[in-house]
Amino acid sequence: MLAVTLLALTVSSSEAIAQYRGVRFEITSVGDSTFSFASGNEKWIRTGLVGIAVDPKRRDALVARFRVISVRAGEASALVEGQTTNLRTDHVVVLEEPRRSWYRQSAFWWGLVTGSALGASVALVR
Repeated sequence: MLAVTLLALTVSSSEAIAQYRGVRFEITSVGDSTFSFASGNEKWIRTGLVGIAVDPKRRDALVARFRVISVRAGEASALVEGQTTNLRTDHVVVLEEPRRSWYRQSAFWWGLVTGSALGASVALVR
């Protein structure tokens, strides 16, 4: 029984491709080696975050890789670190939203409450 439980925990802890949390943003202006994009109210976009720009008209072909250099008032500025073609405003920024800490996920708290309730009920029955 212990071996099955350990195996289940090992398999369930690996991240699946389906859990990729890519979020798209509209490019608002393009300069020589920098550009700006609308970040909205997203609090997780910070200086130093790395992302890509893609061309949605060409089935999300990679256009550029970049690093965010500043974020203020719903707009982020980024520095292009490499590109395959010239960046334009009809391209789209894709950033991966960081995973929340394990203790900030609702599944952890539901599991804790459910497990505690089941454990307590088993202990009371015996």
